[in-house]
Amino acid sequence: MKSVIALAFVCGAFAGSFEPAVVQQAMGASEPDRILETAPGVRKSYTFNEMLALKRDGVTFMDVTDFPLEFGSLNVAADVNYPSKVYYKEMIQELSGNLSKAELESTLTKLTSFYTRYCKSETGLESSLWLRDQVADIVSQSARDDIDIELVDHDWPQKSLVARFRGSKTTDTVVVGAHQDSINLLLPNILPAPGADDDGSGTVTTLEVFRVLAYSGYEPENTVEFHWYSAEEVGLWGSQDIFERYSKEDRVVKAMLQQDMTGYSAGNFESLGHDALSVITDFVDERLTNYIKLLIDNYCDIPYVESTCGYACSDHASASKFGYPSAFVIESALDTSDKYIHSINDKIEHLSFDHMLQHAKLTLSYAFELGFASFD
Repeated sequence: MKSVIALAFVCGAFAGSFEPAVVQQAMGASEPDRILETAPGVRKSYTFNEMLALKRDGVTFMDVTDFPLEFGSLNVAADVNYPSKVYYKEMIQELSGNLSKAELESTLTKLTSFYTRYCKSETGLESSLWLRDQVADIVSQSARDDIDIELVDHDWPQKSLVARFRGSKTTDTVVVGAHQDSINLLLPNILPAPGADDDGSGTVTTLEVFRVLAYSGYEPENTVEFHWYSAEEVGLWGSQDIFERYSKEDRVVKAMLQQDMTGYSAGNFESLGHDALSVITDFVDERLTNYIKLLIDNYCDIPYVESTCGYACSDHASASKFGYPSAFVIESALDTSDKYIHSINDKIEHLSFDHMLQHAKLTLSYAFELGFASFD
């Protein structure tokens, strides 16, 4: 109810400042209806404003308008066997010492300076190009010729980004994912959306791991990709587009780990009395999730708790939809996670870079260990 009152207030304020056509556009009047899937096989057409209302109410969904394949209709080609122990602990712990809270903070400060990273906005496009430039600078400064950078075009302005360490032995692929877009659920086309936690935190966490690996001379035997998806907030558009392409190309993806919201730790201290990572256990691959727990036990300085987040709660669901094993780790259980998201208040001041560093340690160990795994 508060969201409805706030929406009416904001719209009234803006109505006096803009031409009627602008206000109508801001309210989503020109947006076509979309088919949203709120549970496997449960589909319904929604207007743009109804979609925003779903998100304000905490309902998770996948927009299947352009990606009609049913969730789970593609089975994983074969069960993937993940290692039962860690093999590179000394090397990974040494590399983890190069992860920098200062780098995380400076990168996130710039990322949140874009007015909004809404996928249909001009600044959403600009932020995706800026992110591409950061990855390109890392590759250039590390003098690497075995890393590919792919800017992925979509049917909306903002691009997705893929950075690929080409495997020395195989094209079997390990994916690290985060979404780069943000949204303000009152007026996405007009109001600012700094998106510090959702998902600026995951974006810079994975970028920092990419930086450390690139500078280290890391040359994995398997192909390892870092993905920064566009348009997660409107129904996983970017990640569905990418994994649909991979499926059509018969790409072999052995694992996908999503990092969405890695910076807010206050809820852990309030509910648990200590910090923790939250391992999602619903709509994920059980074997990969158990392996993620093994990595946390070995490489992180805080424990994990188990939690659920519902159907299609982030981009890992797109990997699962197209038959690829996925896992998801978030900052805390959903009922104690960041309440500032999707608003003008999703700012750096609410985040913990110590907590973010733990997600980076997990991501680094995941990319390194599975970069050399045989999956036998």
